Amino acid sequence: MEKSNFVDQIRIFCRSGHGGAGSKHFMRTKFNAQAGPDGGNGGRGGHIILRGNKNLWTLLHLRYYKNVLAEDGEGGSGNNCTGRYGKDVIIDVPLGTIARDEETEEKEVEILEDGQEVVWIKGGRGGLGNAEFATATNQAPEHAQPGEPGEEAWKVLELKVLADVGLVGFPNAGKSTLLSVMTAAKPKIANYAFTTITPNLGMVEYREGRSFCIADLPGIIEGAAEGKGLGHRFLRHIERNSILLFLIPADSNDHRKEFDILVNELEQYNPELLHKQFIIAVSKSDMLDDELKDAVRKELPEGVPHIFISSVLQKNIQSLKDLLWKVLNEENNKV
Repeated sequence: MEKSNFVDQIRIFCRSGHGGAGSKHFMRTKFNAQAGPDGGNGGRGGHIILRGNKNLWTLLHLRYYKNVLAEDGEGGSGNNCTGRYGKDVIIDVPLGTIARDEETEEKEVEILEDGQEVVWIKGGRGGLGNAEFATATNQAPEHAQPGEPGEEAWKVLELKVLADVGLVGFPNAGKSTLLSVMTAAKPKIANYAFTTITPNLGMVEYREGRSFCIADLPGIIEGAAEGKGLGHRFLRHIERNSILLFLIPADSNDHRKEFDILVNELEQYNPELLHKQFIIAVSKSDMLDDELKDAVRKELPEGVPHIFISSVLQKNIQSLKDLLWKVLNEENNKV
């Protein structure tokens, strides 16, 4: 999967800079050969910093960036001169990136805003020079501190796509076709399972210059939460979506059962997903007459908004945008 252009997980080795050692130095002048200690402090080691960049959508640019090594701080010197700080390393990542420690799997940093900078791994502190230890009773200290070492470990960067609406459905439900109709995205479309093997994002242009983001996620199959199919790898992207748009084809043998299977897979993966706003879109509805639509309505769960659409004929596409915009703003007002 890492060979594709959509890279959503990267493993990298990180090491922040070591702190510079403090200086043990004594001032000597023309008129005073014992003017006292003047050893400066060592410089701090370089930090490793994560910075949000809204122009990035994947971690592809880090594919060959396997070793992230920050610069060490310089040692202090005489005349109370502090050593130069090690140069920080700034890693630009897409919004929605989570940084974890590989060994503990603990979440350390989460980047959600453009321009957000977070010190991920701190550089080692510089050691104190002997001038810092001078006292009334110890006017010529003979010692200085070494710099503290930097931190080093294998880390994992994981991307969870930030989108307002996530398309959920079985393979061949018509998600990619709908995305291509609603947005300017050009996903791969074909009549076989798992045409979509990576998430596709698109911006939906709404009325009066407004817009929202929609994501076409790889098809979920029964057992996806246990790792079957492609769904397990990409279920985490659904966690970021405000609205989950369930796409159920009109020619499904059992519309309610298909919906229940999808909801069950989401629950098995993360029960909190059930608290999101659900909307059902019955795709390929151009093959249904009014009588069949009534029959399908009776199968759908109560309390979940639904709409019949046809991506090929662009039927009710604007109505779907209106519904998504309305629900999306209701969700935003709750926050």
